[in-house]
Amino acid sequence: MNPQADARRDLPSIDSVMRQADVAALVGSFSREALTRLARRAVDGVRALAIATPPSADDSDGRRGRLFADAVAATLAGAAATSRPSPRRVINATGVVLHTNLGRAPLSPEATAAVAEVAAGYADVELELGTGTRGSRHVHLARPIIEALETTCPALDGSGLDAIAVNNCAGAILLVLAELARGREVIVSRGHLVEIGGGFRVPDVMRQGGARLVEVGTTNRTRLADYADAVTSDTAVILTVHPSNFRIVGFTESVAMADLAVLGADRGIPLVDDIGSGCLLDTAAFGIGGAMREPRPSESLVAGASVVTFSGDKLLGGPQSGVIVGASHLVDRIRRHPLARALRLDKLGMAALGATLAHYRRGDAPHSIPIWRMIGAAQAELAARADALATLLRRSGTACDVSPGFSAVGGGSMPGVTLPTTLVRVKGGVPAEILARWLRRAPGGGVPVICRIEDGSVVLDPRTVPLGDDILVAEEVASAVGASRRAEPSRSDKE
Repeated sequence: MNPQADARRDLPSIDSVMRQADVAALVGSFSREALTRLARRAVDGVRALAIATPPSADDSDGRRGRLFADAVAATLAGAAATSRPSPRRVINATGVVLHTNLGRAPLSPEATAAVAEVAAGYADVELELGTGTRGSRHVHLARPIIEALETTCPALDGSGLDAIAVNNCAGAILLVLAELARGREVIVSRGHLVEIGGGFRVPDVMRQGGARLVEVGTTNRTRLADYADAVTSDTAVILTVHPSNFRIVGFTESVAMADLAVLGADRGIPLVDDIGSGCLLDTAAFGIGGAMREPRPSESLVAGASVVTFSGDKLLGGPQSGVIVGASHLVDRIRRHPLARALRLDKLGMAALGATLAHYRRGDAPHSIPIWRMIGAAQAELAARADALATLLRRSGTACDVSPGFSAVGGGSMPGVTLPTTLVRVKGGVPAEILARWLRRAPGGGVPVICRIEDGSVVLDPRTVPLGDDILVAEEVASAVGASRRAEPSRSDKE
């Protein structure tokens, strides 16, 4: 007798799985063809289990029932996964405000509403409503970008500036170099040849843009004379790059933007500054000053930079995007480069960025843009929220305590800067790694909670939990603690 053939005899038929009440109820939400595919995939999945565990003579009926139940459960799970959006919403309880793995900046209600409005229908993306003729998508954001910079930096005169937005900051600097420096030399300090997240390396981007790298100075010290001595008739651009997620401290020296601007103007060479995080607000107003203060693109323009590139997500607080702003004649050239089409923003990104910029133009960004509200959250508010969350957890039977701690800005912005906060430390009776995994799984079918592990404990930081979600976090933690205890009964009993 063939054991595999004998084992397969106990497998449920596709038709029997389809007739099961819970599966049959999905007809209407799913086409019959789509549901059949899910059932077939589920039966194929339990087949391996049936072959691996041959039947015993005294348990054939029970075995058939278990295989049938497994096939039904797998079909329903497949249907749920198909219906669930991806990427999936999660709650960020890590205290890292700009968490790259979690999509960085959450959008303001106004920005999400703007996205929803254009997503649900058509928009004048490339149509001039006044004339009915084809227009440029770049006109929607050019003025708002410049006005946002002017509003947040009164010293800036934007009359000679122009701007465009593309799909990310790496794309922005790639586009700038492709137009202004292809086949020619770009002078960069060795201290600016950085690698940031995802393997993004400045020299690699320069090569893709067709520019030839000319390194000057040393990692920690570069002087104006180093730049001046490197200029040749083939020099196309002087490039400065903000280090983003690290700092060089100690025996250092760098050249002021204004001095580089004078050098560039004297030699007829554009000065391009890749500012990185796109911080439009003065971080000193949030208690982050001195060497930790984040540079602003408007300051580079006031100092004489020809072109500045920066992110639209990160500290600007909008969608993933890259902004290019600078002298009108240079931005006009950049806009006409063929890569501009390949890197362009779609209507959703345009709507989100435009609505985010409106906060800066109105002057309400510190209170309306979520990341700035999080960064500026008062310690008393955070302590009160932590105490309230701990109370909710204790009511559900979850042991926890409250203690002082620190949050981080994250996202390659303000390296070394921490923000005082109040943490809730969960004592779930199982190792922190296991509890964190159950929090990510959201066993109750709710929203995954992403925590951090510190000193062997799961900690929750209210700074990055959206206002109004504290009760949901408490429910998800209680559910995860219960699930982890059921999965690890012997360990939780010991503890």
